[in-house]
Amino acid sequence: MQSKAQAGFTLVEIAIVLLVVGLLLGGVMKGQALIDSAKVKNLAQDLRTVPAMIHAYQDRFRALPGDDPAAVRHLCDSGNTCTVVGNGNGVINGDWNAGADAESTRLWQHLRLAGLATGSTSTDDPGFLPRNALGGRLGVQRGGSVLGLPGSLVVCSDNVPGKLVRQLDIALDDGDPATGSLRAGTSGDDGLQAVSSANPLTEGNAHTVCSNL
Repeated sequence: MQSKAQAGFTLVEIAIVLLVVGLLLGGVMKGQALIDSAKVKNLAQDLRTVPAMIHAYQDRFRALPGDDPAAVRHLCDSGNTCTVVGNGNGVINGDWNAGADAESTRLWQHLRLAGLATGSTSTDDPGFLPRNALGGRLGVQRGGSVLGLPGSLVVCSDNVPGKLVRQLDIALDDGDPATGSLRAGTSGDDGLQAVSSANPLTEGNAHTVCSNL
């Protein structure tokens, strides 16, 4: 009795399948790289434009947004109190991720009322707090008190994966998130801990990046 021939793949067919799989994987990896690059550009844009907006406010009103002691006169219609004034001590008080009553948070309301930033001007709006391209918080505070960064002001952005932190640091600074004008940290029980040999950057974990103005 004659047996039926076993059907199977030829070497050419296997080679074609492997080629197609390789092309698909390459396309996926390239697509992910493009997505990551776009996210890094958005994060970098935040760190560049926030200082520009603050300087523009200073040039116009001779005061820091959030700290402006004449903010009502500068920003509100006559007879209308649309914001809260700062204490005018030349310092933006409060942490970069503080609540609505801090000068560091009121800064965003002043910038928006001045037409220098987009977004809601109501601190009661759930979308009032600014967010970065990854959904993390974006904020400003005085320098010297976060990640050892010097300078008068520091811009911080959180929820940034370690692999993007490295790309961001290469784009804006010296490529080392532990040194320079842009640094990274991780949230801990004692607050933000700077990246170091004892606290290394982890590609898959979320970090906070801060840059001085």
